[in-house]
Amino acid sequence: MADNWDKPIILALEGPEQYTTISNTTEASWAMIEDWPLEDSELLTRALDTCAAVIEGKQPPEAARKAFIEAAREAGIQIKP
Repeated sequence: MADNWDKPIILALEGPEQYTTISNTTEASWAMIEDWPLEDSELLTRALDTCAAVIEGKQPPEAARKAFIEAAREAGIQIKP
C-alpha cells in the first residue's frame, strides 16, 4: 500500500455532502478511475500520469496530492477545507 499523504483530502466524490477521504496516491488513482464525474479532461489525465509516476518512485507523493486537487477542482468536486 502507498504511503499516506501528510494531509488527506476530504471531498464530496459521490455527491453533495457525501464525503470521502483520500489519504494516498493509490486511493487517488482508484477514485479517478472508478468514481470521477468526468470521463476525459486535461487535468484528470495529468493527475493520473502524476499518480503513476509517484507509484513508480519518479515523483514525490505531494505531486500526486496537488494534481489530484487540481483535477477535483476542474471536475467541480467539493473539497472540504
